[in-house]
Amino acid sequence: MKTRNQLMQVIRKYDFALYDLALYLDTHTQCREALQLFRKYRSLRQAAVDEYVRRFGPITHIQSENEKEWDWVKGPYPWEKEAN
Repeated sequence: MKTRNQLMQVIRKYDFALYDLALYLDTHTQCREALQLFRKYRSLRQAAVDEYVRRFGPITHIQSENEKEWDWVKGPYPWEKEAN
């Protein structure tokens, strides 16, 4: 089981790969291999984000789904040192 820090690091790696692939796809729109990789990493990133939110709480305020209280304000926030 990954720690909070390890899981956030995985999400950041997928973010970087997706950003890099998006830049490539901007100029190579017909590259099926890159598009396939983009879809794969997007799916893997979403799974990692879902696990993070389930275990540690929302990464962004949009992911706050608690119907009893506003759990976004429960720290630490993802950008704070304690969360990483």
